[in-house]
Amino acid sequence: MPKFTPKLVGEVKVRPGRRTFWLARPSSLSIGLSLTALVLVVLGLMAVGVPVVPLVWYRLKPSMTTILAKQLHKPVATESQAAEKQVDEWQPELDPVLPKGGWLAIPSIGVKTAIVEKPTAEYEEALKQGVWRVPELGTPLKRELPTILVAHRYGYLKWSNMYRKENSFYNLPKLKVGEKVFVSWGQREYEYEVYAADEGVKISDYSADLILYTCQYLESDRRIFRYAKLVKK
Repeated sequence: MPKFTPKLVGEVKVRPGRRTFWLARPSSLSIGLSLTALVLVVLGLMAVGVPVVPLVWYRLKPSMTTILAKQLHKPVATESQAAEKQVDEWQPELDPVLPKGGWLAIPSIGVKTAIVEKPTAEYEEALKQGVWRVPELGTPLKRELPTILVAHRYGYLKWSNMYRKENSFYNLPKLKVGEKVFVSWGQREYEYEVYAADEGVKISDYSADLILYTCQYLESDRRIFRYAKLVKK
């Protein structure tokens, strides 16, 4: 009669010093913890990989940065479209400690960068440095037309992650209504509050004092917009 050998599911262990055998099966708790750990690892890799995807795409398609610069440069507002607003003569106090050039700070998303001043013909060179002010429109000092600041979202291969965070609009989608934006201009600090967020091809509200925008996707003319009003103190 053939010897019966039971099928074992699990791990057979031997108690040291004794001739005792028992079958050890993974507990429900250990299985649950293992699955949780696996899910967390996968989510962590996905979170880390999101910023890397555009950079890999840039490497495979070097012309992408030029394409995106052209998309950002496509007019979303012109002086003729933006009707002049009635503004008062209020200005923040002059602070000689502040830099003479233009600076942008958005604390909630970590932006802290100089505003690049270059003519429209040199827009691509300006965007390589970071945030560019559209020269045909307004400034914080001269507010008859809105001030428009533009920047890449993903930047360039040579940019470090820290440079990208501080000098681009990578995190602009995270800027929420009610949050503050600060612009230092002519040694005066202007405070703005975001009142609207939008996505589309063109500016939808020219009454804003400050408009920020960047590309939404890698190969698309859709843009992410944030509209802000000047806070007069």
